[in-house]
Amino acid sequence: MSLLITGAFGLLGQKLMKFFPNALDPSHDSLEIVDKNLVSKYIKENNVTQIIHAAAITSIRKCDEEKNFAWSVNVEGTQNLVTALKENSDDGYFVYISTPCVFSGQEEMYDEHATPNPVNFYGFTKSVGENIVKTMKNFLVVRTNFVAKQSWPYEKAFTDRFGNYLFSDDVAQVLFNLHSSHVTGIRHIVGNKILSMYDLAKITTPQILPMTISEYTGPHLTKNMTLNSKYLEKYPISSF
Repeated sequence: MSLLITGAFGLLGQKLMKFFPNALDPSHDSLEIVDKNLVSKYIKENNVTQIIHAAAITSIRKCDEEKNFAWSVNVEGTQNLVTALKENSDDGYFVYISTPCVFSGQEEMYDEHATPNPVNFYGFTKSVGENIVKTMKNFLVVRTNFVAKQSWPYEKAFTDRFGNYLFSDDVAQVLFNLHSSHVTGIRHIVGNKILSMYDLAKITTPQILPMTISEYTGPHLTKNMTLNSKYLEKYPISSF
């Protein structure tokens, strides 16, 4: 019986591996999730009974410009993992990392019972992925919004795009607790403070420059990414 973490080399996956040091953490080259036969073989040979699926194409621009690629990874890759886990374990446990971008961003404080209504292709693929995962007997869909605890990767950050963010370290800790308790259903892991992306960026990068969505050109953005939870407390963002 094994736990597989996909995307183990990503921002969240690296933090999860600290909590699950014995988990399988194949590289992209070792496990290409869009290859259905390879996924089935890997899960069977390693007797995988639990999956934390953190691998995805998360760039809104990339998903919009390369829709076929985004669909193959975010939707077909998720389907391949779900199908293989069902085949290998009747009681397999699947944890899916999702996003506030499954919502339109026109309202505030979406909770676990809110109806998804994405405004960009990235959010659409993640919403479809959620529905695939919900076909599992034992599933946990986690919607959360996090960044790495490191310097902001861009020169500027939005003053008018906001959410109750956490660092990936914070999310990994809560995920570990949820996984340990075998929680099922949908859960939102959220911070206790609403921040603009600019305010968030200033925590790690004081010299960050402000910008507004009016200066941006590209796919439609989910402006309001604040989430609420009917089940979990709101967590303080950890210090830098």
